[in-house]
Amino acid sequence: MTTLQLHPDRLFPADPRTRDIARSLFDGIRDLPIVSPHGHTDPAWFADNAPFPDPANLLIVPDHYVLRMVMSQGVPLEALGVPTLDGAPFETDPRAIWRLFAQHYPLFRGTPSRLWLDYVFAEVFGIDVRLAAATADHYYDVIAAALATEAFRPRALFERFGIEVIATTEGALDTLDHHRAIRDSGWSGRVVTAYRPDAVTDPDAAGFTANLERFGELAGEDVASFAGYLRAHQARRAFFRSMGATSTDHGHPSAVTADLSAADAEALYQKARAGRATAAEAELFRGQMLTEMARMSIEDGMVMQLHPGVHRSHNPHVLARFGRDKGGDIPLAGSFVDALKPLLDAHGSDPRLTLILFTLDETTYSRELAPLAGHYPALRIGPPWWFHDSPEGMRRFREQTTETAGFYNGVGFNDDTRAFLSIPARHDVARRMDCGFLAQLVAEHRLDEDEAHEVARALTYDLVKQTYKL
Repeated sequence: MTTLQLHPDRLFPADPRTRDIARSLFDGIRDLPIVSPHGHTDPAWFADNAPFPDPANLLIVPDHYVLRMVMSQGVPLEALGVPTLDGAPFETDPRAIWRLFAQHYPLFRGTPSRLWLDYVFAEVFGIDVRLAAATADHYYDVIAAALATEAFRPRALFERFGIEVIATTEGALDTLDHHRAIRDSGWSGRVVTAYRPDAVTDPDAAGFTANLERFGELAGEDVASFAGYLRAHQARRAFFRSMGATSTDHGHPSAVTADLSAADAEALYQKARAGRATAAEAELFRGQMLTEMARMSIEDGMVMQLHPGVHRSHNPHVLARFGRDKGGDIPLAGSFVDALKPLLDAHGSDPRLTLILFTLDETTYSRELAPLAGHYPALRIGPPWWFHDSPEGMRRFREQTTETAGFYNGVGFNDDTRAFLSIPARHDVARRMDCGFLAQLVAEHRLDEDEAHEVARALTYDLVKQTYKL
């Protein structure tokens, strides 16, 4: 069996002098608390504090990073324990699922998933041999035994990981019962929500018309008119803020915005509400709602996040058989300069607005996002996201945005994950990569070392707290 060891200098520069600087910088920030301002962990974990399930259903079945890589080599999702929508048989033996995953673990060599998983295995569970077919049962037994203990309940891990605050993401129709239970439990851990209104701002969302009816009921507003619909958003935002929310999140196909007259917005809303909006009109309505959300953010202080540019469920066969979020989402080309102009014309110079822009199109970093964020007071650049949440993605991000936007028009790091146990791993990678980038600037005499220490802390802790108002 091969030993599993996390090298203390992993991800640091190979040059000895630069590596020494990176070590010094990392020593200054490695133990700072984790602030996780955006993600998709389940608030029920912290409300109920129940034991996590078996190793396979915790670490494999729900992880779309794992599913897509193993599936790409011809392994059916049924064999990985993914339930089918049509009632067809799928593997339910968690040990068999784990053994299959271990057999295919070499597929993850060189990927961020390998970094995250090895960290979880070594640091969280204390395993000191590499995962392989021959060690699969050992892994399973160690992890299963740990999950049965109080020390591996969600709240205990939250505290062990040094998490100061974590934000989940809930839809506009969510009653936030789990957040209420957390608040009322007396536990000191800080878990807040974020307002994700896509189900009632996207005419292409499943059940949009029915969603609007439920939305009005929850808000106590008549949503038959556009004005009533906007009041419903204001009411729901206020409810989310009462449960700790400081941010909103918008997952649109593009960054298109609009700023229509009241009459045109009303007419467009009535088409969308009746299910008669064309594809172009649906896009226009989504764009109008981004501008409306920006206006509301100026009024109530919530930070906006825009995550555009994903072709969701690109594989129709996987969608039909297994549903969404099974690794079939693919990045799209992005555009921001023209797309955001209506919103920016209206609100971009207002420092009361904070709009954080994410992208899966790295070609927009230096051409669009950095120049925009380097000019408009309302804009900030979100960290490398999803497919680019990797060492190389982080390096490309810093290289392409820093020269125009600097460090302080960014927002630090957020892990944006459903995989709770990987949160420390993801923050560890980000901290190491930032220290390596700063060390290079110091070695090239472009930044003094005392300044690099200040920037390292800002990127790790200060910026995220400030930007997300946490």
